[in-house]
Amino acid sequence: MAITTKVISQKEEIFYPETDGKPMAETDTHRDLMIDLIEALKDFFRDDPLVYVSGNLLIYFQEGDPRVCVAPDVFVVKGVAKKRRRIYKLWEEKKSPDFVLELTSRSTASEDLQEKRQIYEQRLKVKEYFLFDPLGEYLHPSFLGYRLVKGRYSSIPLVKGKRKSEVLGLELGVQKGQIRLFRPDTGEVLLTPLEQAEAKRQAEKRAWQAEEKLQYETEARQQAEEEAARLRAELEALRS
Repeated sequence: MAITTKVISQKEEIFYPETDGKPMAETDTHRDLMIDLIEALKDFFRDDPLVYVSGNLLIYFQEGDPRVCVAPDVFVVKGVAKKRRRIYKLWEEKKSPDFVLELTSRSTASEDLQEKRQIYEQRLKVKEYFLFDPLGEYLHPSFLGYRLVKGRYSSIPLVKGKRKSEVLGLELGVQKGQIRLFRPDTGEVLLTPLEQAEAKRQAEKRAWQAEEKLQYETEARQQAEEEAARLRAELEALRS
């Protein structure tokens, strides 16, 4: 009796790269600003376990095709676990970013305004899309913001130099040539990591100076009291 062997082919596992081979940022200015924004947002949402903040991370949004991806400079996703990821697979996370910010440069200006805008608007349905040109050379004006309204991006108005993000609960505005995040109730700017470190150093310096001043005043008062006691003792001795 002939024996036939049935070969069962297994579907090859598809590899989704963790990098697209492009540099993190075109200039030091772009890189530093991207890191500052990511860290400031991480700190702002630090107590919410279901807000994920990241940037320069590949987002794959078509299962089975690793060519279909995008890597926003800064993005925020609400409703997914706060944890470290190597890549972001939309079909596994089941949630698109709610907020995206791109820092436009010479090599990305056209892509940010056209291809990426179309992806964020039509494919990923990103609720808010902001663009900023740190060098002021490729976007006019240099700061733009869009909100998804009935499936299409509508410009977010500029009010007193700021555009409001309903997703973040913050306002974005340009200050000293940089895009900054502001608390709408107080107007307070969210500090960057370097600014937080400097504020801490200054607070520690003021505390040390106050302590040193208090110690000096205490020692001076003690010396004055000791001198007064000595003089009283001499006076008593003369009287007797």
